[in-house]
Amino acid sequence: MKRFFGILVGIACISFWISSISCTKSVSSNDPEYYVAAFIWPSCHDDSLGRTHLWPEGTGEWEVIKKGNPRFEGHYQPKQPLWGYELDNDPKVVERWIDTALEYGVNTFIYDWYWYMDYPYLESALNDGFLKAKNNEKMNFYIMWANHNVVKNYWNYHRHGDDNSLLFDASVTWEQFKTIVDRVINQYFKLPNYVKIDGCPVFSIFDMGRFLSSFGSMEEAAKAMQYFRDEVVKAGFKGLHIQESAGGGGHLSESKIAHMRNYVEKLGVNSMAFYNMGGFDCDYLTHGQNAINIRKEYDDALSIPIFPTVSIGWDDSPRYPAKGAKDVTRFNHSPQVFATFLQAAKEYADSHPEQPPFIMINAWNEWVEGSYLLPDRKYGFGFLEAVRDVIIDGKYDSDKE
Repeated sequence: MKRFFGILVGIACISFWISSISCTKSVSSNDPEYYVAAFIWPSCHDDSLGRTHLWPEGTGEWEVIKKGNPRFEGHYQPKQPLWGYELDNDPKVVERWIDTALEYGVNTFIYDWYWYMDYPYLESALNDGFLKAKNNEKMNFYIMWANHNVVKNYWNYHRHGDDNSLLFDASVTWEQFKTIVDRVINQYFKLPNYVKIDGCPVFSIFDMGRFLSSFGSMEEAAKAMQYFRDEVVKAGFKGLHIQESAGGGGHLSESKIAHMRNYVEKLGVNSMAFYNMGGFDCDYLTHGQNAINIRKEYDDALSIPIFPTVSIGWDDSPRYPAKGAKDVTRFNHSPQVFATFLQAAKEYADSHPEQPPFIMINAWNEWVEGSYLLPDRKYGFGFLEAVRDVIIDGKYDSDKE
């Protein structure tokens, strides 16, 4: 059973940790049995920064996805969406996404959210797509601050070639952070379908190391986090739930465990998930088992909730001209195998009744990384049907057989 943070902190930190503890408790009885949360990568629309620096055609990263090319025999590239190359900031498109997601058991969208060059980036997918969809109130959502640096040829090597100089620096100043805090509280947290745990809006951070380096020290970063919490309380909420959603994660050394425990305590991190499941292997069966093993290591090492993540696969070759067979999910990749790992994640959630019942899926629409629930011309609705089988129908639940 998980232990909450409060038992680990000293007398001097009690007032700080009271708000942190309160935001690690279970969600209310009005929430779904499981929060089945799919990440949204909001790159497929025209964005001012994107058009200027990356995708001049005005369709966002579709420009790159369409240029995916096979690197070995049987390599499924380019990916072919069943519904075509739809823009993710079109509310009509997102209305169909929401209806489809709910029909198949996905009830939460986690939108990647960016801040570069003192300006929000790719925000139109959320603001103009999701929030203007007529049925958006049916779908829970929250945001993940994807605060990672970007080099020029990462998101479009066709345009930038070998130029891997820095394009977007994700570091922020104190003043920029205050602007971000005000923006997310007033634009998103106050909406009724924004996910809140025990009355605390959930704010996910991708790169905790980048957050720390932005403020120069652990002490200053902790001040920034406390400022965020204070502003959230001023806005009328019980507190703030900080979630770390790092990359896939890897096996833990003693030094890494010590580092994580330090910033989790000092910053008041309330939970941890992963953007994609770690332990990549081109054999999907091996990849999934590696991820389960890594999840257990994190669960054993930390006293905060660890939320399970299941990836659908991995193939980011459209971004990298040198990648080939060893870098792509190739073997034992199917909706049926995905369902078994989703079932394992569900069983993990069931075995941790003291923590909120979150199950993360990478992703709803990561076409460029080969991990998406949306239907395509190869698998059809297969991966969505797997979610329905596990979450709604319980076909993989041994207790119901």
